[in-house]
Amino acid sequence: MTQSPAALPPHVAIIGGGPAGLMAAEVLSQAGIKVDLYDGMPSVGRKFLLAGVGGMNITHSEAYPAFLSRYAERAPHIAPLLRAFGAEALCQWIHDLGIETFVGSSGRVFPTDMKAAPLLRAWLKRLRDAGVGIHTRHRWLGWNADGSLNVASPDGEKSLKPDATLLALGGGSWSRLGSDGAWMLPLEQRGVGLAPLQPSNCGFEVQAWSALLVSKFAGAPLKNIAIGLNDDVPRLGECVITATGIEGSLIYALSAPIRDAINQHGSATVHIDLLPGRPVDKVMAALSKPRGSRSMAKHLHSQLGIDGVKAALLREFTDAQCFADPALLAQAIKALPLTLVKTRPLDEAISSAGGVTFEAMDERLMLKQLPGVFCAGEMLDWEAPTGGYLLTGCFASGRAAGFGILEWLQRNN
Repeated sequence: MTQSPAALPPHVAIIGGGPAGLMAAEVLSQAGIKVDLYDGMPSVGRKFLLAGVGGMNITHSEAYPAFLSRYAERAPHIAPLLRAFGAEALCQWIHDLGIETFVGSSGRVFPTDMKAAPLLRAWLKRLRDAGVGIHTRHRWLGWNADGSLNVASPDGEKSLKPDATLLALGGGSWSRLGSDGAWMLPLEQRGVGLAPLQPSNCGFEVQAWSALLVSKFAGAPLKNIAIGLNDDVPRLGECVITATGIEGSLIYALSAPIRDAINQHGSATVHIDLLPGRPVDKVMAALSKPRGSRSMAKHLHSQLGIDGVKAALLREFTDAQCFADPALLAQAIKALPLTLVKTRPLDEAISSAGGVTFEAMDERLMLKQLPGVFCAGEMLDWEAPTGGYLLTGCFASGRAAGFGILEWLQRNN
C-alpha cells in the first residue's frame, strides 16, 4: 500500500509587520501554521523602533483597573484582550526573549537598555527560526475580483489565496513609516464598519499667538503645571509651546476629550494652572505684598517664581486691569484660559483614533462581512494615551487575533 502524503498545514497571510502582526505570526507559527508576513516598507517594525527613540516605553505597571480605564469607552472591548495578555504577561514575554525590564519612577516599564532594536532583533530571529516568511516591500492593494489578495511587490503584483488573512496595517499617523490609512478604502468597499481616522496623542493649534510670544518662546517647555478641561480635575505634567499652539505629554493625555470638544463645539478651552502647588489664596497673598519700585515682572519672579514662558503666557491672555488687581491676577495664574481651535495634522500625531469598529468584528476579531479576514492593532477603533498603553493594546490584539485565526481554521478544516 502506498502512503498518502501528509496534508499541508493551513497558510495564513499577515499584512503588516508591526507589533500586532508579529505577535499573531508568533502565535500561529508556534501552532504549526505556515505564516507569510508582508510589509510595504523595506523593513518591519519601523514605527515600533521610532517609539523606542528616547526610551522604549513598552507597557505600564499600574493596577489593572486603572490600566484598563486608559482605553476609555473602548475599555469593555479591550478588557478580554488584556485579561489574556496584559502588562505582566507582556513583561514575561519580553524576559523570555532575553530582554530584562525595569519600572521607572512614573510606573512606566522599559527594557533595561531603553532601546527597541535589541528586542526586535531577538523577536525576528525567533520568528524566522519558527519558519515565518517575512516579505518586505510588499504592499497590500486590496482584493481581486476572485477574492484573492492583491499585493504589489518588487517583482510586480501578486495574487495570494491564503486560508486566512490578518490585516494589521496600523493607523493613519506617521505615513512615512507605513501607517497611512490607505486600507480604509478597500475595507469600506467591502462594507466593513469604519470610524473616521482622527489624530490622537496630538498637538493642538490656537487661533494665533502674538508675534512676540512666537519669536521668544516657540519650543519652550512649560514645566510644573496642571491643565484641566471643563470641570475635570487638572492633570499635572508638562508640555511645549509651539509656533502654532501647544503639544507634549500633558496635552497628549487630554487629546481625546479636547479633540471631541472641538469636533462638537468648534473649539475647546483648557485652563492652565501655572502654580499647581499653591492654593489661590496663597498666590493672592504673595501678589498683594508691596513691590515698591520693582516692576511687576520682577515681583512675579521674586514672590512666585513666575518668569519666562509662564510670564509671557500671563501677558498673552490678561490685560493691564488684571495685572493691577492681585485677586484677578491670582485667578489667572491658577486658571489661565487657553482656547484650542483644531488638532495638528493626523500625520504628525503619535497615534490615531478611528478605524475598524469592534461592532464590525466577532469576538475573535474576524470581520463579520469577510469570513476568514481578521484585524488587529492600531487599525482598530480604539485609542489610549502614551505610557505603554498603545503598545500593550497592539500586542494583546495581535495575540488575540492569532488565536482567533487558529480557532476559525480548526472549525473550517
